[in-house]
Amino acid sequence: MKVSIIGAKGYPYVYGGYDTFVKELSERLIQKNVQVTIYCHKKLFSSFPETVNGIHLKYMNAIETKSLSQLTHSLRSILHACFSNADIILIVNAANGPFGLLTKIFRKKTIINVDGLEWQRPKWKGLGSKYFLFAAWCATKLYDRIIADADEMQKEYEQKFNAASIVIAYGANKTQSFNTNILQRLNLVQQEYYLVIGRLIPDNNADIIVQGFIQSNSNKKLLIVGDVSYKDAYADAIKNTNHANIIFAGYVNDANELSDLYHHCYAYIHGHEFGGTNPTLIQALASNCAILALNTRFSQEMLSANEYGIYFEKNPPSIAKQIQYLDSNNEMVIEMRNKSSQAITEKYNWDSITDKYLLVMKELLPTNKKA
Repeated sequence: MKVSIIGAKGYPYVYGGYDTFVKELSERLIQKNVQVTIYCHKKLFSSFPETVNGIHLKYMNAIETKSLSQLTHSLRSILHACFSNADIILIVNAANGPFGLLTKIFRKKTIINVDGLEWQRPKWKGLGSKYFLFAAWCATKLYDRIIADADEMQKEYEQKFNAASIVIAYGANKTQSFNTNILQRLNLVQQEYYLVIGRLIPDNNADIIVQGFIQSNSNKKLLIVGDVSYKDAYADAIKNTNHANIIFAGYVNDANELSDLYHHCYAYIHGHEFGGTNPTLIQALASNCAILALNTRFSQEMLSANEYGIYFEKNPPSIAKQIQYLDSNNEMVIEMRNKSSQAITEKYNWDSITDKYLLVMKELLPTNKKA
């Protein structure tokens, strides 16, 4: 079976959730005798090998603007894949929904992972929001199989678009501490800081987390890992916060350093609002973090209601109250850390996730190729 994967930055380029998903899935598919081709965003690469770890790579250019980069890269990649011998085209991101018209014309079997509720995100206003809603609708009409990465996302697509989908979650690998020097570099002490990881965009709510932390008067530190790659007033306002116990680390791209930051935090604060199985939250669980999360249906699903974390509402006083509660209940925080990785059930296991995708792919194969 030949599978082409489109919509992430490429391989082995790993930064965001889609990139990690593509890496984890493709490396396992190769072990199951699937021929995998990944379409890479050419601008992000300095060298262009045709294969890496047995995975075939195609490098495509794009119109490099904030709004058009991802879409034009996907469009060119899908066109190329339509003329290839791929049996299955796997596409990530509902923004690519309209391009399913091309795969229909060329009679290519397709799967799309639709991810989050992009049309609800504050950063997409007006026309942007309308486009994402239209694109998600197109995905339900033009692709052969829709993958939702959470039960709550499946419900959303049923209710909004009357569309059936298959739930296959995002995964996480249980990790260890690597004893890097990242804590010393950032002037941090083990178990004496709260950790936030994510882009500084409105729907991740870093602004109210910062305000809530300040109102809590906690003696611990708040470490924020993440930024945006463009000039942005919202992100700049957050980074201009002047507080002795708040540290803005920007991007931390080294996986071992990130693992250490997860493992040694007092608690992980999760403010992401519109998504399914969130990559940073699932990794925090896999890293034995105590969790303080924004109270959303997606967080409730991942944390099994109150089993693996506690919640705050979307306002600074609620965050301040919960931080004060965690500060004064160290034994409870230790208990939370000791059991959090138990949340990584089979649902969030990459091997199991790969088997589920492979089953969907095999169901789409023509009868003569299933034999």
